[in-house]
Amino acid sequence: MLFKNEPPEGSDYHGPVLKSHRMLRVLEAVRDAADTPEAGNHDVFKLYWELGARIHHDREVDVDIIDALDAVGLDPAHGVAVDDTSWDAVIRSAMNDGLGLVGEDVGTPIIATDNIHGERVGYFGPVITKIPSTEDSLKMWDALTDMMDIDVFYELKKTRTDAPDPGARPSRI
Repeated sequence: MLFKNEPPEGSDYHGPVLKSHRMLRVLEAVRDAADTPEAGNHDVFKLYWELGARIHHDREVDVDIIDALDAVGLDPAHGVAVDDTSWDAVIRSAMNDGLGLVGEDVGTPIIATDNIHGERVGYFGPVITKIPSTEDSLKMWDALTDMMDIDVFYELKKTRTDAPDPGARPSRI
């Protein structure tokens, strides 16, 4: 199976996808280096948050991964993973798990959880243009997870009318 979003070399989309894939390698290296899965997820979250702020808020086209690791208190040595293709197997496995839940005709993000029947289920989305209030975020989460309990639910979609607006730059975690 191909990686999700694996455009051919030379296409306009190839460069940006390769940059994000290289960041995924570093995220997996960070996760793997932690003492526990919980600590690994926390470290990944810190770095993901920092990378997201740099890309979406600071408009950094070429994120300095070493600086980002240092900024969130992680070992900058993890930065060597950007070129380490051995991490691709872990990334491919996670992508296959997600696509196994939702099918191959979707994009990202994919959210997965266990439904009330104890089955692992997932969705493509949600795609949002602005960060909703905490109250609205909780309503959306409750609605999404409730729909995961209904086996025959398939898809919701509407045409985008607004461009993405990430809001104010978040503080570091």
